[in-house]
Amino acid sequence: MELVKKMLAGSQQPLARLITMVEREAPEVPEIMRQVYPHTGKAYCIGVTGPPGAGKSTLVDKLTSGFRKKGLSVGIIAVDPTSPFSGGAVLGDRIRMQQHYLDSGVFIRSMATRGSHGGLPKTAKAVVKLLDAFGKDIIIVETVGVGQTELDIMEAADTTVVVLVPEAGDAIQTMKAGLMEIAHIMVVNKADREGADYLVCELEAMVRMGPKRSDWLIPVLATQAAFDVGIDALMQEIEHHRVYLKTSGELEQRRCEQRKSEFIEIVEQRIKERLLNLVENDGRMSASVLRVKSGDIDPYSAAQEILENRELLREWLGKM
Repeated sequence: MELVKKMLAGSQQPLARLITMVEREAPEVPEIMRQVYPHTGKAYCIGVTGPPGAGKSTLVDKLTSGFRKKGLSVGIIAVDPTSPFSGGAVLGDRIRMQQHYLDSGVFIRSMATRGSHGGLPKTAKAVVKLLDAFGKDIIIVETVGVGQTELDIMEAADTTVVVLVPEAGDAIQTMKAGLMEIAHIMVVNKADREGADYLVCELEAMVRMGPKRSDWLIPVLATQAAFDVGIDALMQEIEHHRVYLKTSGELEQRRCEQRKSEFIEIVEQRIKERLLNLVENDGRMSASVLRVKSGDIDPYSAAQEILENRELLREWLGKM
């Protein structure tokens, strides 16, 4: 595909067009990703998540400046809630990152969640691969929020930074499990506000008392991103975590699990799409759906009838 060749040669316009095709789930996407895949695996992906108002965009902006000073190219995926009117990202490209728009070493893309309940749109991982193949050294994924259900970022990022603010203290109890599952680094941003020291102490206690996933001890940092306070320390911890993952072998293990998860997701999605097509176009499947809808049979029994009819399944698999 000519667009892929131009993108791999370093042209940003084809990259933007390919991302749009991925977001719209165009028929060409499988072939695009097949051609892109051999060129992936070099970038380091950082996830930044946290509740609205935590200052994630400002933090990403400062991290980007820090990586650029080191001569590293950066790709940013900023995930926003979906507009109920356009279906696009509500906030669009982030105003706080506008200083980087004229920097050819930075590529910024806003994406809408499009109904995803895991903090990331399902196409985000493919966009990460496009940025990776394009040659970005660092890819930063900023997600909508944080919670016990928003674990998608774990399957996309190598290092996940959870950003909180002093006002989030009351919400910590309801987010404990999610925080401990998600975070590799915890940040209390806007640390000049009242209650910041208390929240840092509370998070440090959570880290000490919580179950250990690995030998990595989650650091808790205080930052004031708007004033460049604590950014250098955060970058150091991100680098420490990268070195830890690489030397321990956990980085390759994580990426193996990510590839496995991605494979299963793709198969599930393809089967679901073709199953829905069968529901619309196959009389026997439609009849089963109508029986379930009318209450003549419960969904479990109807599904069991289909799964036990091997001849019918073979016929349908042939159509799929």
